[in-house]
Amino acid sequence: MRKVVAAINLTIDGFCDHTAGIADEEIHDHYTALLNNSDVILYGRTTYELMQFWQTLLEKPSGEQSMDDFAKVIDRIPKIIFSTTLKDTGWATATLADEPLKETVLKLKQQSGGDILIGCRSLIDALANLNLIDEYQLCIHPVIIGKGLPLFDQINERTVFKLLKTKIFGAGATLLYYQRA
Repeated sequence: MRKVVAAINLTIDGFCDHTAGIADEEIHDHYTALLNNSDVILYGRTTYELMQFWQTLLEKPSGEQSMDDFAKVIDRIPKIIFSTTLKDTGWATATLADEPLKETVLKLKQQSGGDILIGCRSLIDALANLNLIDEYQLCIHPVIIGKGLPLFDQINERTVFKLLKTKIFGAGATLLYYQRA
């Protein structure tokens, strides 16, 4: 059975903001490897539209190897988008979900293959409430922003976790790997 991995970047004060983190070469390399070991990533519309930035680097590479490598991998991996408003993804490897989130994830888990990544705070909250996340990879950046979108703001009940391992990046970000206790 495939593993569902929630992987997301956060500030120290618990907010999800893609512009607040310290996205250096080491972080890009880590997420490139994570994508290479996975077979699909699930996004909501807002996060998906933010990730479309990486398409621009395919047409006009940045010259920064780690960013350009990440752009190639994010382009390759299949993406399933959950949206009620988006009509077309505009990305050859992205499709709109044709079933509800729970049913989609349960079907994907039954298939063979690599990990199923969840890279969107709203989907992480929804799947956490359904107890369908096998591993959480929370990358905490050494930044406080004081406002924004908190990760776990729609959780229905208290959940206890077991820390599996940690990884510390040179610029000070810390990756915490958790599973439900």
